[in-house]
Parts: sequence; C-alpha cells; structure tokens
Amino acid sequence: MRHFVTALVVALALVAARPAEAQAPREIRIVALGDSLTAGYQLPPGDAFPVKLQAALRARGHAVSVENAGVSGDTSTGGLERLDWAIGDDVDAVILELGANDALRGIDPAVTRRALDEILTRLKARNIPVLVAGMLAPPNLGHAYGEAFGRIFPELAGKHGALLYPFFLDGVAATAGLNLADGMHPNARGVDVIVERIVPKVEELLVSARARPRG
Repeated sequence: MRHFVTALVVALALVAARPAEAQAPREIRIVALGDSLTAGYQLPPGDAFPVKLQAALRARGHAVSVENAGVSGDTSTGGLERLDWAIGDDVDAVILELGANDALRGIDPAVTRRALDEILTRLKARNIPVLVAGMLAPPNLGHAYGEAFGRIFPELAGKHGALLYPFFLDGVAATAGLNLADGMHPNARGVDVIVERIVPKVEELLVSARARPRG
C-alpha cells in the first residue's frame, strides 16, 4: 500500500509540473546584422558583441540566442545584398548595426539611407521586429555630412516603427582603455560597456519578438 501511495504522489507531482513546463517561453532567435563592430574585429570569438549580449540576456533570465551576422568592412549596401540569406525564416528579431563603414569611406548619406531603408522595408514585410543601432560620422567629414548622416537612423526607425538605440558606440567611442590600438574598434572591455548599455533596448526587442504572430 505504501508503495502505491508513493507512486500516486509522484504521478500527481509530474502532472502538476506539466503546465509549468508548457508555459516555459520558447527561445527567441536574434540576428545581429552588422559590420566589424558586430563581428568582433581582432577579438577572440567569445568577446564578440553577439556572444556577450547573449550571455547578458540569459543571465537576466531570457531564453534567447544571438547570432553573429557581422562582416568586417561591410557597408549598408553590402548588408542589403546579403540580407535574404543572412536572415532566415526562423529569425524572430534583428539588431541592425550598419553604417560605420559608409561614413569612414565618405559614402553619400543618401546611398546609406536607401540601403538601410530597403533593409527595414524587407524586414517589416516579413513582420520581423528590428532594433536600429545608430552611428555617428567622424567629425573630420564636416558638419553638413555629419548632420545628414546622423539623421538617417532616427528617421528610418520612426518611418518603419523600429526600435532605436541612438549610438552603438555610446560610452566607448574615443574613450581610452575601451578600444583597440586603432582607436575605432572596441576591445573586450569596450564590448562589455556596449552590452551593458544596449541590453534594456534589446529587452524591448524581445517583447516585440514574443508578440510577433507566428506564421
């Protein structure tokens, strides 16, 4: 009789546990589409932005994976050209970090705007929420260029209803000890700062991704 009661208690406990398991959130898949700042230029793989962001989000209790789709040297036009194969059908959300190389090469801001606009248009058509990571132009390109370039990110985010993180390198750009010797790419400590500052916006992206209808 005792064995029967024990077995019954165990069975009831397993049944009670099943609803909680069924309610466990599915893992959200984010793709970080970007350039060397996303790819982790000259950093060990474990120090790249997507890896550290994933670790930070999981430490905060989020079921999420963050894929590194960063290509060093990529421009906004380059990102557009690889968009369809970089963002598969199983992607729930995108962090769009492109534009730094456009500015470094002095590419006409209108060209950058068209490429990013098309990327956002295509992702919106697929009902994929996006966090736009903004960028600033180097001051040596002049005030007019900087103004035209800087407006791209907030204006396109507003147009497409995307989330906006105004400046990807906030707290890191031109800060001693947070960049590699080239002064442009964050070191491991710099990536930590970026992740710490952007996490709240990425958590907003996760909310949008979970609310996204599944086809």
